[in-house]
Amino acid sequence: MASQIAHIVYAKKYFDRLDSEGLNDLEDEKTLLVPTSKISRDEFILGCVFPDIRRIDKSIKRKDTHLYFPVLNLNFSGLTSFEAGWKFHLYCDMKREEILNKYNFYSFKNDTKFYIQAAKFLEEELIYDEYNNWEKIVNYFNNPPYIKNNLNISPETFGLWYAILAKYVERKPENKTIRIFAVKTLEDPENTESIMKSVDELQKNDKVVEILKKIKDQIV
Repeated sequence: MASQIAHIVYAKKYFDRLDSEGLNDLEDEKTLLVPTSKISRDEFILGCVFPDIRRIDKSIKRKDTHLYFPVLNLNFSGLTSFEAGWKFHLYCDMKREEILNKYNFYSFKNDTKFYIQAAKFLEEELIYDEYNNWEKIVNYFNNPPYIKNNLNISPETFGLWYAILAKYVERKPENKTIRIFAVKTLEDPENTESIMKSVDELQKNDKVVEILKKIKDQIV
């Protein structure tokens, strides 16, 4: 699973391909996409970071947000822009794992105790500059339209999640911002310092860095 900055960067790359190719030919079979003009890109991005809201509300289970769509692909027919972004999040989680497994990424995990979480944060540091309008995202996340969903998430929780994200994405991740975000969102925040040490360790592993950089190029 990717973290939040990564999902936004992947969404940008997806829209960049749509703009240049017009059809969703990223699957084995071509499927007509909901016309680009029908998609609110702002609401799509809102949706693409929505599933991890469970991290600030323990009453929301992972299955509630991550097993929501029975089939994961890039066909968004019949979905709202928000739902399309939500489905895109889950699709990217799936594709990311496929890419990491293809390059035997997890064979390096004995290098550090908190390998998986540390890799997510390192990935975000590596690709942050792929997106060039974080100011707009920050403003939007600080004032998000409340979008009803089937999970009974309150407007207060909805707004809090995006406020936390706004603070996190406003500048390139570094030790301080990652620590703050980790303390607010990790299931075991007491592991934050250990995770940060693991991030530092992974940065020194050229092979790990090389594989993490491949994700953004191959995920869509």
